[in-house]
Amino acid sequence: MNRRQFLAAAALSGLATACGSSRPASDPAAFRTALRVPPLLKPQVAEDGTRTFALSMERGRSEFLPGKPVETWGFNGPYLGPTVRAARGDKIRMTVANRLAETSTVHWHGMRLPAKMDGGPHQPIEPGATWSPHWTVDQPAATSWYHPHPHGATARHVYRGLAGLFIIDDDDSAPELPARYGVDDIPLVLQDKLLAEDGSPTGDPLKGTFGILGDHMLVNGTYAAFVDVRTERVRFRILNGSNARMYHLAFADGRAFHVVAGDAGLLPAPVEVDRVSLTPGERAEVVVSFKAGEQVLLRTLSGSDDIDEGDFDLLKIVAAPKLAASPRLPGRLTSATAPIVVPADAKVRRFRLNGHDAINGKEMDMSRIDEVVPAGATEIWEIENTVYAHNFHIHEVAFQVLDVDGSKPPAYASGHKDTVYVPPKSTVRLAVQFGGFTDPATPYMYHCHILRHEDSGMMGQFVIVKPGTEHRVSRTINAHH
Repeated sequence: MNRRQFLAAAALSGLATACGSSRPASDPAAFRTALRVPPLLKPQVAEDGTRTFALSMERGRSEFLPGKPVETWGFNGPYLGPTVRAARGDKIRMTVANRLAETSTVHWHGMRLPAKMDGGPHQPIEPGATWSPHWTVDQPAATSWYHPHPHGATARHVYRGLAGLFIIDDDDSAPELPARYGVDDIPLVLQDKLLAEDGSPTGDPLKGTFGILGDHMLVNGTYAAFVDVRTERVRFRILNGSNARMYHLAFADGRAFHVVAGDAGLLPAPVEVDRVSLTPGERAEVVVSFKAGEQVLLRTLSGSDDIDEGDFDLLKIVAAPKLAASPRLPGRLTSATAPIVVPADAKVRRFRLNGHDAINGKEMDMSRIDEVVPAGATEIWEIENTVYAHNFHIHEVAFQVLDVDGSKPPAYASGHKDTVYVPPKSTVRLAVQFGGFTDPATPYMYHCHILRHEDSGMMGQFVIVKPGTEHRVSRTINAHH
């Protein structure tokens, strides 16, 4: 492996040597605020079994710093949103009311669903309006999420607080995994903020190379948080909900833990690590063992790129004096996320990331279809990054990372994903598996999930069509159809 390949693989796996600016380790005693755990959203169940979840985008006031309330946005409350939970096979309907003063959208990040239900920039929700997408959940167990996706305004809407988790369950998951929400199955939404003296988020999400890299770390909207645990093993569902920051997650005592899932589902078996890296939009599920009475800090370490500057402690975990027993982790987690098999004649599509506002030399155009894909296809997508750090998210699909500059990804990042880090001046190859929902007029998106880049035009559009009809599809659409 040459030096460039080594650095690319190291950055992806979170093993890059810490460098650049850093911050002294925090005093554990400073973590005095109990972690807020987003509540589970209870659905209404119709006679036909349809489960309806109601969300409302609204303004409110939150305290990131004690005694300093500031204006924020949230779903069904002042900041972030409740956790939606559904199972494979459920018929669901979302009612999303916009009580803000400007147009937004809600994208179901990680969901495999028809393009008209995707919640991208082609499904705007005007102020005072309600949008009601519906679909049948048909994908493996995973930790997904929802957030706004209005073209040109995503960074600002997410930074103000609009985001929430969407958990999918299925019958194929190992029963030994911790699964009691808020007890031994705890969500962690990681975000960084620049906070003014009055406690208000500051900075411009659309300025600079990456937008905002904050100096205050929030977990579930809580600054300097602690969480009490009462079981020997705890599952953390971790979302990088930041606009730009990359997290290299480790524990202050260097303990090992196990990754059990990535973006799009469980791994076949647990993978032992001492560090996990996540770029914006990526998720990981980890299982951590604790001893009675101990305390440990979860932290992020600086790395080799401009989006992971500084060492920061994120969360203090406090184990009870006596812990309830937990089952041992099983050797097999699921068979529902089998490896993606790439046919020998698979189509190869190439995407070049230029600066922060173009893919293949083109900025995003709402009226232009960039790619046409036959339903059910498995393809190879090559993502070439010509400059500084980027990542890449594809709507609707599941993919696996084939290699980064010719090197295999670390085992914990080898499962099904929908978002991937693309290190500076590297090429990432993906095996991409497309679904069966066809619509020649309504596109899905692919884009950098550093939100400053997405809003600046580093995004393209593709449609999925009936096989054999690709050449009959119009490459121009009505931007407000």
